[in-house]
This record gives sequence, C-alpha cells and structure tokens, in this order.
Amino acid sequence: MENAVLISSISPTNYNLQDTGVNEKHYEWQILFGNQWQRIENDHVIETHYCHPGAKEISINTNQGQVFIDFDTLETRNATVRVQRLSFLPQGQTEDIGWYFRDDQLWREYGSQSSSMMTSSISSQDIEQHFTENPGGTLRFTVGSTGYTLDFSTMTQTNHNTNLRRNIRRRPKFNVKTASLPSTPGVPAATPLPLSDGHYKWEFMGDEGQWTEYQAQKCLFDSDAIERQYQLNQQGQLHFRTKKFVYTLDFSTMCQVNNDIGTKRAVRRTPDTGIQQSSSSGRTPRWQFQDIDGIWKEYSQGLRCDTSSQDIELQYQQNPSGTLPFNTMSYPYEINFSDMTQRNLDKNTTRPVRRLLQ
Repeated sequence: MENAVLISSISPTNYNLQDTGVNEKHYEWQILFGNQWQRIENDHVIETHYCHPGAKEISINTNQGQVFIDFDTLETRNATVRVQRLSFLPQGQTEDIGWYFRDDQLWREYGSQSSSMMTSSISSQDIEQHFTENPGGTLRFTVGSTGYTLDFSTMTQTNHNTNLRRNIRRRPKFNVKTASLPSTPGVPAATPLPLSDGHYKWEFMGDEGQWTEYQAQKCLFDSDAIERQYQLNQQGQLHFRTKKFVYTLDFSTMCQVNNDIGTKRAVRRTPDTGIQQSSSSGRTPRWQFQDIDGIWKEYSQGLRCDTSSQDIELQYQQNPSGTLPFNTMSYPYEINFSDMTQRNLDKNTTRPVRRLLQ
C-alpha cells in the first residue's frame, strides 16, 4: 500500500555513531539541510513503511517545512534537500532483503506464487546475490516455460515472449522488533489489555472494514490459541500460514503483516462475553471525497486507487492531524486530516473529504 504517513521532527545535533541507537536497531534515517546531516527522530515509522514493497513515498514535517521522500530513488522533491538510510549490522551479518515485482494488482516477492499460480525459479536471496556482485547488470530466469530478464539499472522485469515490462523493487524485510522503537509522539502505541483468566476474541480488520475473528480452519489459530501465545509473551509475535500467504501477528503493535507482499492490518483483542456485537460496532468508519459532479464517493483500493477507507482510518487513528499520500492511475494525491481535504499534488486542486461513522 502506498499510504505511508509520518509527522516527525529533526534532531538539531550532528550525526554521531554513539547516538544512533545501534544496539537497539540496525538502521538510521538522516536528512541533509545545507551541509549538515541530521538524524530524523522517530524514524522507525519511515522504516516500517519503507519495508512495505507497495509504499512509494512518505511525507514528513520538519523544522524546514514538509519533505516528501521517494522510496524508489531515496530522493526528495526539493533539490537542496537530501536523504539517506544508514545500515548498522554486526560484522558477518547481512541485511535481509526482499525483491518484488508488480503484478496486475499487487507487489509480490520473487519465489512466491504469482497471480497465475506459477512460482519463479529464483528467490530474493538469489537476486540479491547477483545485485551485490553487479548492481548495474541483468539477471535471466524462468517461470514455467517463460523467460524473463531483470535489469538492475532500470529496476524493470521484461517478459521474453511478450516484451511486457514490469517495475521491480528492492526493500529490506519488515522487522517489527527494530521498526517499532520507540513510540512516535502523536502516534500512540497499541496498549495491550491486561492479562486475565477470561476469554478473549482476536480479530483483524478485513477488506470491507469488518472485524473478522481468526479461525483455525483458515490460519491454524483461533482466538483461544492466539490468547495462549499472548499470555506467554505479551510483546512477542505469532507466525502463521494460510493457503496463499505467510503472516506475522505482532502483539506489541497489534498488527498483522503479510510477509509476502508487506501489507498491514489492524488487530484487536476484546473480552468475549458471548454476546454478538452489532454490525455497526464492528465496522470501520467510511471515508469519502466529493467528486467533480458533487457526488460523495468512497475510497476503494483497486486498479484506479491504491488506498481504501480501511487504510485511511488506520492512519487517521494513528495521527488525526497528519496527512496521507496516495496514488491513482493518473495523479498523486494527499489527504489532510486537519482540513479534511484531498489535494491533487500535480494540479494543486482540492476537494472536500468526510468521515462517516456508522
């Protein structure tokens, strides 16, 4: 999902290796104003979104104004402002890197099944090895009987039979432990409910904004099984697999991450009283924009828009005064939660936005 958001401040101090928190995390995001590299505070939020293959950019508020960071180029829209991501790893260790291609609708990791249910003959590890040896080179591979070429210089994949080209991306693998330190001001961390002997229901936010309970027949874990793991380690993680994907349920951030394509969903833990909740209490608010014809239309993720009401509500809950960039097939946009407006970043036109509670 290309819907990363961050409200951040910039540390006024010079970069100092001893101040990077290397013992706690293996990365640091920095920004260059003038001739001075400055550490970006709360950069775990940037890192979290950067690790998602679908995230294209992020906007941050600094003491020098708003800055947009393009994740593909690691450049900003302002030629005088530069950004960099530093990696700190113990000697002998390498960063876990994922390589992804853009399918018709999703970003998929190499080595996983494509939309045609075919598995490529190479994995992220294979591609990373070739890329490290020759960052400007090419790599050939097959999927079934079809040959492909990856071009690292253009970050594209070409089908030998049809000459169809797709974009590819190289991103670090999502690491909840290092990507969630510490809490961002204005973005409260999930507060776990106290442990008890009662029964709890575990649910994730589904595609249609409906809270959906975990079921053992679909993901091997039901609410009781998840609760037992949670009781053992309230800050831990639970890994599980469905028919299509592998997921990580992180108790400390109360989110579910698709390890294959990087998408993230909200998770909640509520006391199970045995009383069925009404549909209105289980649904997320709807987000709409007023179109040129004056009709209110709902955000829906698909081929024309890469965000949905669920995505918008998740970011709104994290930072009600922030912004949310997203893209359509034609233009980049930004939702401003404070003004409740949507702005076309190319044309600089705005439209009203509303949040419906139901």
